[in-house]
Amino acid sequence: MSSEILFLTGFLIFILIILAIDLNMGKKSGGVVSMKKAGLMSFFVVALSMGFYVVLLTYGHHLHGIDSIEKLQSVITKHQHPVHIIPSDLEHSIKLYNQNLGLEYLTGYIVEYALSVDNIFVMILVFSAFGVAERNYHRVLFWGILGAIVMRFIFIFVGAALIAKFGWIMYVFGAFLVITGVRMFLNRNENEEIDTKNHPVVRFANKYFKVHHEFVGQKFWVTVDGIKKMTPLFLVLLIIEATDLIFAVDSIPAIFSVTKDPYIVFFSNIFAIIGLRSMFFLLAGIIDKFRFLKIGLAALLTFIGLKMILHHQLADIGFETSHSLIIIVSILAISIITSLLFPQKKKERKLKYDQDNDDHIRH
Repeated sequence: MSSEILFLTGFLIFILIILAIDLNMGKKSGGVVSMKKAGLMSFFVVALSMGFYVVLLTYGHHLHGIDSIEKLQSVITKHQHPVHIIPSDLEHSIKLYNQNLGLEYLTGYIVEYALSVDNIFVMILVFSAFGVAERNYHRVLFWGILGAIVMRFIFIFVGAALIAKFGWIMYVFGAFLVITGVRMFLNRNENEEIDTKNHPVVRFANKYFKVHHEFVGQKFWVTVDGIKKMTPLFLVLLIIEATDLIFAVDSIPAIFSVTKDPYIVFFSNIFAIIGLRSMFFLLAGIIDKFRFLKIGLAALLTFIGLKMILHHQLADIGFETSHSLIIIVSILAISIITSLLFPQKKKERKLKYDQDNDDHIRH
């Protein structure tokens, strides 16, 4: 068995243990997650993510079984790591490689974690539109994240294979991210809505499955008069999965702008995803206070897209992963700090609330 398979298997077992612990905690609390518990869980997941960063700094070279200068050079060339090795000093070269690997992971993690915030906006809309009870949030998000892990695995490794074979795809991804960033900026003030009757997932489910029209506790499926039917709770789960699939189209190419190593993309992606649920419960009630966050995310996507398009030119002038990390953190920090320093005025909040209510009544 290769070192990559062993590393990946150990990582997946570790993640499954974390999810099992979280599922057990959810059952004990009846599915309702308090702000305190969400805060503790968020801290725990972030701490684990930073712990994995330290693991990469120390043992990152074991991921690809690097044990010689030749192997190290091969891996650097294959994944286009911006590392300059010292041919006569394997130990120091490995140290430089591990430092870069850790930095790529950390940058990818921050990018994915930041973009996940936009996912939370949509999750709140979905739960609200379908009238999901708060005690059922945890169950839906747990299975939603489990499904997201499987989808991300497929997306990332297929994407890596395509990039390795067709280098020009990086320019396509870059252009797509720039367009997405510009659209997000232009549409930042629009009120997003979920049409519970005409949503594509709802139409698909009604066409191919028997759908029960009432929630039945925490059940996803229920048997009525001998007929097995999908409950609205499972319908919500499908919409959450479909939403994550759409967001993956943005976030995965974004991380490929940081590193071409699919394992590092996967590790950073998954740690951000498992932290998404606790972040949802932590931010659900206050996310509207970050009024400039959409602008920050739009700027983030635009920067990453331009970086993918101009990656050769940036490499020529010595632009490194550390520079990307500084710019990304700065964009996010400015959008959050600006939101806190210049909060939405009460009159503006009331006007927005009235508009939302009018839209809800019309629909």
